[in-house]
Amino acid sequence: MEMVQTKVHHKKRQVVIFIILILLWEAGSESIQYSILEETESGTFVANLTKDLGLRMGELAARAARVVFKGNRQYLQFDPETYDLLLNEKLDREELCGSTEPCVLPFQVLLENPLQFFQAALLIRDINDHSPEFPAREMLLKISEITMPGKVFPLKMAQDLDAGSNSLQSYKISSNPHFHVVTRNRKDGRKSPELVLDKALDREEQPELRLILTALDGGSPPRSGTTKIQIVVLDSNDNTPEFAQEFYEAQVPENSSLGSLVLTVSARDLDAGSFGEVSYALFQVDDVNQPFEINANTGEIRLRKTLDFEEFQSYQVDVEATDGGGLSGKCSLVIKVLDVNDNAPELTMSSLTSPIPENLPEIIVAVFSVSDADSGHNQQVTCSIDDNLPFLLRPSVENFYTLVTEGALDRESRAEYTITITVTDMGTPRLKTEHNITVLVSDVNDNAPAFTQTSYTLSVRENNSPALHIGSVRATDRDAGANAQVTYSLLPPLDPHVPLASLVSINPDNGHLFALRSLDYEALRAFEFRVGAADRGSPALSSQALVRVLVADDNDNAPFVLYPLQNASAPCTELVPRAAEAGYLVTKVVAVDGDSGQNAWLSYQLLKATEPGLFGVWAHNGEVRTARLLSERDAAKHRLQVLVKDNGEPPLSASVTLHVLLVDGFSQPYLPAPEAEAADAAPAAPLTVYLVVALASVSSLFVFSVLVFVAVRLCRRGGAASVSRCSVPEGPFPGHLVGRQRTGTLSQSYQYEVCLTGGPGTSEFKFLKPVHPNFPPQGTRREMEENPTVRNSFLFS
Repeated sequence: MEMVQTKVHHKKRQVVIFIILILLWEAGSESIQYSILEETESGTFVANLTKDLGLRMGELAARAARVVFKGNRQYLQFDPETYDLLLNEKLDREELCGSTEPCVLPFQVLLENPLQFFQAALLIRDINDHSPEFPAREMLLKISEITMPGKVFPLKMAQDLDAGSNSLQSYKISSNPHFHVVTRNRKDGRKSPELVLDKALDREEQPELRLILTALDGGSPPRSGTTKIQIVVLDSNDNTPEFAQEFYEAQVPENSSLGSLVLTVSARDLDAGSFGEVSYALFQVDDVNQPFEINANTGEIRLRKTLDFEEFQSYQVDVEATDGGGLSGKCSLVIKVLDVNDNAPELTMSSLTSPIPENLPEIIVAVFSVSDADSGHNQQVTCSIDDNLPFLLRPSVENFYTLVTEGALDRESRAEYTITITVTDMGTPRLKTEHNITVLVSDVNDNAPAFTQTSYTLSVRENNSPALHIGSVRATDRDAGANAQVTYSLLPPLDPHVPLASLVSINPDNGHLFALRSLDYEALRAFEFRVGAADRGSPALSSQALVRVLVADDNDNAPFVLYPLQNASAPCTELVPRAAEAGYLVTKVVAVDGDSGQNAWLSYQLLKATEPGLFGVWAHNGEVRTARLLSERDAAKHRLQVLVKDNGEPPLSASVTLHVLLVDGFSQPYLPAPEAEAADAAPAAPLTVYLVVALASVSSLFVFSVLVFVAVRLCRRGGAASVSRCSVPEGPFPGHLVGRQRTGTLSQSYQYEVCLTGGPGTSEFKFLKPVHPNFPPQGTRREMEENPTVRNSFLFS
């Protein structure tokens, strides 16, 4: 019995491979075929791809070339230095292709940037590394002695795993007078031996013969295998079993269960008795690969092993029927395995790029191939990804696909994608394979820092300590890494007159703002400046925000009295008629405060008085009024001390002293009423003029007398001390008034204004202002010494 693959199957695969190669060549793909002997050592040089593909030196390395075989096997590799194509492992043609000839392994050369495919094939040439082998060491033939010469007896074939000329070519038999062997060519391309009877047998003369059958291949040197043939000569049995059909065909699905009935064969023997009883057996039995078994009595052929269409598409089985006398007949049957969709598609990833930069369209993310081990409609596959992802699948050569971005990606919107590639075949039921890949999006500096506010308003109280933290600005950047690191800086001031560099500073890392010096609300109440935020990307992006700093007032200014003046040469005296009634307006204290707000709200109160209860001060306007009706018993002179206080915390104050003189000449009866003033104005005018002129004359005479007296006394003293105190030289000071470093205690000559104030027992000097002396243009020290008139001159006012 024999088990073989059909010749039709071999030719079909060869034709398919040939047609694919021709179509790829005609479609413009650059198809190249290389050949190598099987069992060649790993690392053997195969080809110079750079030269064969017409590429520049080093272009294979620059474009990340790779070799892709179906099934993710790497039979070839690149030399890391020269990028020559080398054998990656020892190849066994019989393991890779079995009996298929030629043994061609198609592969693709994949180049990137830009993506390009080159079709190629590796032809594995056979070497004679297998000897023919018979399925059994010994064969038994029973031949009737009445068999006529010329009778042909089929023998079991030997198997040779080599192909071509190295496969089995012929048979020969050991020398004997009765038989010779003939080599018969079968339809499937294999060669079977047939034993031909040359001379009739005589059981009585020789009941048994032993021969040796040798199978030879076509290698150089040829290899051979042998088996023994034992021939038993039988008594007369002149009818052999005959099958109803010489050739049977059957089909069985590959997913059939074990023990399933495949086919029933039937044979008939016309002899009677034991010579007419027929038993069945598989003629060519290979216990390792034979998936069928036959019932010896019924001829039912059943499945004993699971079938796999992807491994064998058909089987050729020979069945032998033997009668009780040892005569036999033979028939052949072809069992075709029907494909069932039992293989899910496979996805082989050839290239994956992650991360990919944002803002660039149509980036090749992955290159992969899909395949299905089934055949026909079950082998057709479709490939898809989710519709809601910004990626596209584009078919390439054969079953290759490229995964590309549909448009520019935005990392700030989504930084990571999980893509599920689904490969589905067209069989029934449909089988699918899912492959998940994760693609990261790398950052590009495409977002400028953004402030949390377009403008900031900060407040700081005046008189602050230097380096005081007055507030912060903050900007964020949607980018990542260095592109999101923000640096803060002060931009040129909006007002060039504002010394921004001496007012504030900013921490470049966190945006904290600091006041560099103490601020004065009275000098600078508010100022504005711009703050910039720049990232550290390339190129750097920036933005700006406006910062307004408001200086809050602090109660650091005491009230200042404008009236009455306290630095005058004589105290201010207010005249009040004794006839004044209660509420009479004596005077009004006028004061200001340099602060603002409640710190500048002033209140007035009478601090001290010669006669308490006679005068009062209005708290809000500073008016000094009589508190009651004046009488003759009241003293003529009064001294009032008025306190001016602001509303700050703590409050600051100032005081002013008023002198009030009660007079009888301006008593109430002599003061005209408002309605009578116009009528009495003409008669009263001469009296007023006379009084004023008399008072001015007496005052002038008194002042002049005092000045003359003081001048005479000063001139009589003389000396350096008096000169330095009273006289003002028109030239440089004497040497003994100049300091050790000749700068002196006075930086320049001064003239002093002497003010004498008349009053009861009071007189004082007041130095009002420096008066620059008029030096002579070319005067010298000697001239000054010779002119004592100039040296002792004074200036009074």
